[in-house]
Amino acid sequence: MDIVRNRASYLLVLPAMIYTFIFGYMTYPYMLVAFQRFNYKKGIFNGEWVGFHNFEFFFRSNKAFTITFNTIFLNVLFIVFGTLTALAISLVLNELRKKLFLKLSQSVMLFPHFISWIVISYVLYAFFSMDMGIINQILNKLGLPSVNWYTEPTVWPVILTLMHVWKGAGMSAVIYLATITGIDDTLYEAAQIDGANRWQMCLRITIPLMMPTVIILTLLSIGKIMYGDFGMIYALVGDNGTLYQTTDIIDTYVFRSLRQVGDPSEAMAVGLFQSAVGFVLVFGTNLLTRKYFRDGALY
Repeated sequence: MDIVRNRASYLLVLPAMIYTFIFGYMTYPYMLVAFQRFNYKKGIFNGEWVGFHNFEFFFRSNKAFTITFNTIFLNVLFIVFGTLTALAISLVLNELRKKLFLKLSQSVMLFPHFISWIVISYVLYAFFSMDMGIINQILNKLGLPSVNWYTEPTVWPVILTLMHVWKGAGMSAVIYLATITGIDDTLYEAAQIDGANRWQMCLRITIPLMMPTVIILTLLSIGKIMYGDFGMIYALVGDNGTLYQTTDIIDTYVFRSLRQVGDPSEAMAVGLFQSAVGFVLVFGTNLLTRKYFRDGALY
């Protein structure tokens, strides 16, 4: 048996399998909570059934459209600019020939990924603080008035996108760089014989062969488009009500509501709604991909 022959490999993957089984498959029965008035004493199989009543908590809210739009809009910005930045970084790193500088560059770009959003929130405050912020100090030196950035909701989609790209693009670039290293070198040698320069080889060979990986990662990101980055939003924005117009997402809205109401059934209803929409988006996008670019489809 393969398990006997590769005992060490299966042993290494065992913790991940156990984690996925417990926190993935064993949580499926708890979806029933979304259709119940959950009672901790009765459990998930003996609760009072209320149909779709728990979904009204979200859909009848006067902020349902705003927070749904914010969730999708911010995630679209994250996906588009994050993917483009990661692609650009991987292509630039692929052109570097000094190994010491290449390793140093990779380390520097990976470092933000391991920084907590709480730490980043303090760094961000140092830049955008009203009194001592670096941005306002620059504006004052240019003869412009200070801006209270924490009361200007229109600029925060840009700020959040920049922070998300800065923190995550380096890690994504590693995946794309691994894809580039897997490209057959004979393709570049043939192109070089035909007189192609580095830019032409990048456009004609590297980028087209990277597209299946790019599309697969994009499809996976689309599946989570209804899930906002709660850790980032809550760390950088918190309970600042003046910014909710452009930064409040489904996850932060539900968290605030449950903090006041404390009903797990309503939380499960919103979570089930997010998962269902994500499934439809992944399935639909994969169908389109399979039709127009079969090599990039998930299945």
